Amino acid sequence: MDVSIAAILAQDGITSGAIYALLALGLVLVFSVTRVILIPQGEFVSYGALTLAAIESKTFPATSWLLVVLGCAAFAVEAATHLRARARGAARPGASGRALLTAFARDVLYPFAICGLARVLTRHADLPFWAELALTVLIVVPMGPLIYRLAFERIAEASTLVLLIVAVAVHFVLVGLGLLMFGAEGSRTASLTDANLTLGSLSVSGQSLVVVVAAALLIVALYLFFGQTLTGKALRATSINRLGAQLVGIGTTRAGRIAFTLAAGLGVLSGVLVSPLTTIYYDGGFLIGLKGFVGAIIGGLVSYPIAAAGALLVGVLESYSSFWASAYKEVIVFALIVPVLLWRSLATQHVEEGEE
Repeated sequence: MDVSIAAILAQDGITSGAIYALLALGLVLVFSVTRVILIPQGEFVSYGALTLAAIESKTFPATSWLLVVLGCAAFAVEAATHLRARARGAARPGASGRALLTAFARDVLYPFAICGLARVLTRHADLPFWAELALTVLIVVPMGPLIYRLAFERIAEASTLVLLIVAVAVHFVLVGLGLLMFGAEGSRTASLTDANLTLGSLSVSGQSLVVVVAAALLIVALYLFFGQTLTGKALRATSINRLGAQLVGIGTTRAGRIAFTLAAGLGVLSGVLVSPLTTIYYDGGFLIGLKGFVGAIIGGLVSYPIAAAGALLVGVLESYSSFWASAYKEVIVFALIVPVLLWRSLATQHVEEGEE
């Protein structure tokens, strides 16, 4: 291997690692706030990429109907909860009515409005990229908190194992729905830029630069969000001590919804960034999400900087493995978990269940 090949592989590894870093941060965020290992994170990647591909081809995205179904189901659950509370006399009729109106606007009117907007725009308009991206975000990102409300909110205090089992079930449901909505054929979106930058003998594609710069900006935005905003600080407090956050008046239910919203947003943007580089299939996001999960494991599912660095390591390792042993590159990447888990098992003090 000469220097030019090594530089090309490093470029590819850093580009992939930037995507994995975004997914790793989303996984760490969701786990630290809700204790849910977000196995369906990869489906947000697939849904985002394939929804954008459908919009680019002027095809109505079937994810719009999924948003409507999820919203109506969430409203039905919330309405049933309010009705039971009123029957027990635990809720004031006026407050309950206002809450139901708000929920109806959020869970029913909004999805139908976005569905109608998508129908009109994909039939009658030539959209610029930013409008296609905005429509993709409006369709797919709200699915994050809806999935949390339907699948996890009512069992938020269950054990981590139960939450993991539910997460796996949600993953299989979303994969099946992805096959139903998008079919078995993959799609690739248009490149964001065709520019190339020449550095000596190395040619750096503009798309790779866009991916790395966008990932870096998103990471900085997350850092500022957690450090400078009240909502971000509330999420940090919930991740550090869930019970303590509840005692000081931080709504852990709302924190969970926000965490899933941010994770869905990171997944969708990751799908948008990676889809010009590789063909995305209905189940292709799962493997991408797993590599982000390896990075999150390196960070112990608690450390954002270490998780991001671990994800970059995964990307670089995958790139060089594809050159030296392409048939075993996935095995090499996922085998990275073994020494990390072994080291954490030996370095972490174990506490028996039920001990203080």
